[in-house]
Amino acid sequence: MELNERAELDTSQVNDRGRGGGGGGGLGIPLPGGGGRGGLIGIVVAVLVALLGGGFGLNAMTNGDEGGQAGGTDLEQLCSRDNPQRFDDLRCRNLAYVNSIQGYWQKAYPELGNGKYEPTDTNYFQAAVNTGCGQADSGVGPFYCPADRQVYIDLSFYEELASRFGAKGEFAQPYVLAHEYGHHIQNLLGTNEKASQGDQSGPRSASVRLELQADCYAGAWAKHATETKDKTGQEPLFKSITQTDISEALKAAEAIGDDSIQERSGGQVNPDSFTHGTSAQRQRWFQQGYDQGNPKTCDTFGTDQL
Repeated sequence: MELNERAELDTSQVNDRGRGGGGGGGLGIPLPGGGGRGGLIGIVVAVLVALLGGGFGLNAMTNGDEGGQAGGTDLEQLCSRDNPQRFDDLRCRNLAYVNSIQGYWQKAYPELGNGKYEPTDTNYFQAAVNTGCGQADSGVGPFYCPADRQVYIDLSFYEELASRFGAKGEFAQPYVLAHEYGHHIQNLLGTNEKASQGDQSGPRSASVRLELQADCYAGAWAKHATETKDKTGQEPLFKSITQTDISEALKAAEAIGDDSIQERSGGQVNPDSFTHGTSAQRQRWFQQGYDQGNPKTCDTFGTDQL
């Protein structure tokens, strides 16, 4: 994978909230041994809180800080084309990924027959953040909050993904973000709300189908990532994405399957407790999205072959 050093990045799509930053959303499912309430690259708890009115005391904060800076780093300066070392910085690389993912959905979403795509922000935070779905800390991993329709990530998660889960490839990072934006697509389409009516755990549960569909959406983005353009609409954001990069995404998907996490935690594999799908399923649906390059082929709710 190679980013284009000539690309002009749109910093309005990311807020760097720094330590304990306010604004924006979400709770996922906790990392094994983590200190958070909520998910490893997931949104199941957040969906239940948002749609059923439960739990965490929704103390939605203002989103008044516009993109680029909100108690953290001035991304506009850091990630400018004038900085030749910008892509050495994790924040700028992830900004480029967010720009690419949203650029893809600007074109792909209308083809799903639900109007225009509604962009949303990604929020970088450290340690803890107040969100539209309640308060979260870094232990929850990356997440999407349906209540305020925003993505949240403590970028130190990538270190844990590499060290604890063995997903060391750089392309694991945009896979994580593309998965979370897949949840945004589901929220816009109303899929989240429909899924909340079904079983929330089990090998064929609505929550598993929701997560696998987000993996498939991530694969569809990956197929077209090199076609996405920068802020000017002239320069591609990626120079290249190789099969090695796709293999890195698949390795990340394998590492965070329910069965893999349960085995790594030293317990027995219990399919009745699954919320995200097995390693094989997560790989399969990412590959489905990548091979077909069309989110219309990501109907995990209409098949018995998960």
